[in-house]
Amino acid sequence: MILSLQKSPQGIQSSQLFLLCQFSLGCGVTCSLDYLHEGAPHRTWNLVLAVGLSGLIVWQTRRMCRHVAVMYQLHSSKRYCGVCLSLLACWHEIPAGLCRALKVAFFVSDLAAVAVINRDFLSTAEAVRFWTPLTICYTLLVIYMQEEQHQNPTEQMAYQTVFVRMGGLLILMMTVGRWSDILHIFISLVGELWCLVHAGVMLDICREEDYAARLSTSRNTPTPRKPNTETAQEG
Repeated sequence: MILSLQKSPQGIQSSQLFLLCQFSLGCGVTCSLDYLHEGAPHRTWNLVLAVGLSGLIVWQTRRMCRHVAVMYQLHSSKRYCGVCLSLLACWHEIPAGLCRALKVAFFVSDLAAVAVINRDFLSTAEAVRFWTPLTICYTLLVIYMQEEQHQNPTEQMAYQTVFVRMGGLLILMMTVGRWSDILHIFISLVGELWCLVHAGVMLDICREEDYAARLSTSRNTPTPRKPNTETAQEG
């Protein structure tokens, strides 16, 4: 989905990406932390510390959101609040920074996931038999669903994307996976649906902004002029 953003206007689809990838980002960060802390002394305490710091960031972020939602209009006009003035000055840089952070987080989590999964294979041939159909089928499935979602960005399409993607993974895991993998897919399905339900209102707002931007873009696009047939005949 990050790669598909290059085909869309900047800042429109990225807002939907931030809402749709919440569960995937959480899974990726968890996998990265588990891999990086593996074998380290006091590994359990390191994970507890990471969870505590994440909770602190979430608490501070929600506190700032409540402050901005209530006091931004007053503070930005009076110009005496540092938080509101910072948002007023550099709000346009936040989406680009979040996209860069997402790319780094998913890149690290992909490397960690590949390293963790490859431990279960005894030989390179077994790993190739697992990764080849998984990579091809999942890539084609995601590309197809993303194109469908770009053409028809509705709430039903978002849920359909999750069901189709998880269904494809379920079939692959029933073929080459274990029973625990199948259980994890159902847990992931519940988690993604929970995130979509809580982000439903924001997703609707993003879709409305996307639709309005497309309309304004189509109106501002100049229409090609038809050749003057009378002038052409005289020539």
